[in-house]
Amino acid sequence: MNTLVMNCSPVRNGATAEIVNLVSDCLRDRYEVKTICIDDFDIRFCKGCRTCHNTAKCIQHDDVDIVINQFEWADIIIAVAPSYWADVPGQFKVFIDRCTPWCNTHEPHATISDGKKGYTIALRTGPSMRECNRIIESIEHFYGHLEIECCNSLGLCSVENKEAVEPRKCEIIEFCNNI
Repeated sequence: MNTLVMNCSPVRNGATAEIVNLVSDCLRDRYEVKTICIDDFDIRFCKGCRTCHNTAKCIQHDDVDIVINQFEWADIIIAVAPSYWADVPGQFKVFIDRCTPWCNTHEPHATISDGKKGYTIALRTGPSMRECNRIIESIEHFYGHLEIECCNSLGLCSVENKEAVEPRKCEIIEFCNNI
């Protein structure tokens, strides 16, 4: 099975990237794994024109289709997102907004293949799970509109930097073992 692990942070080498690398390493024995970072793509803000509600296509031409092609390739999608003011980072939210052509709440809409499984890992620097749960809910809401089955999630609190991932390694590996 093809597995896409997505770094939803604009930071390519921080704690989120460390978790993406750990997840990728854990899954490589069982799956074909690709990783991407949201910051590697040129994704413009949604203009709110609603043209895609009638055409199932966006009027903008940037890298959204490249990321969607990665979603299409994958059987399993794992989004790893840090908390930015109690929700997903802005760069990832812009991507979500631009996925409106694939949103199942209007016709016509574009689609990705059926049968995809979605997983979420949320992390934050503070001790409360409330923010992690909000991130998980945002991503699962997004998955739902793309008709990606939400399968499992993991919230990691008190992850301040890359070094803070090491003590959580067993938790992350256990999560991966259930994918």
